[in-house]
Amino acid sequence: MMVGHRSEVPVIATTRRPVQPDLTASRRHAVVAAGAALDKKATEVVVLDVGDIIAITDCFVVATAGNARHVRTVVEEVEEQLGVLEDAKPLRIEGLDDATWVLMDYGHLVVHVFQRETRDYYQLERLWADAPRIEVDEQGPAAVAR
Repeated sequence: MMVGHRSEVPVIATTRRPVQPDLTASRRHAVVAAGAALDKKATEVVVLDVGDIIAITDCFVVATAGNARHVRTVVEEVEEQLGVLEDAKPLRIEGLDDATWVLMDYGHLVVHVFQRETRDYYQLERLWADAPRIEVDEQGPAAVAR
């Protein structure tokens, strides 16, 4: 590569949604995880950029699934897509036994997959209300001004 020349950065894609090439690795992984959750019909998928608020991680992905089986399906898809597309492996996964709240810890990213009642009880979005968000819908991520 010659100094002074820009090279094109390839767009990384999930099964349906393109990932912005200018995102940091943490945010890129969070968007891939959110897309994977949506691929398995999770609802209310939100990405929180918590890096400036807490030192232990950069991003949270929060998603809701309908029941324990659905939670496990979403978790499997997130793990699969992050592994295949980003070569990222979780440091630990907790909560699979009852699957009311599964936490996937990737170090720089933490994915929370909840059943509705548990998400309503813990209200992570309220707890981290100061964190900038990237809200995700069926069309893909869209930055939301705070």
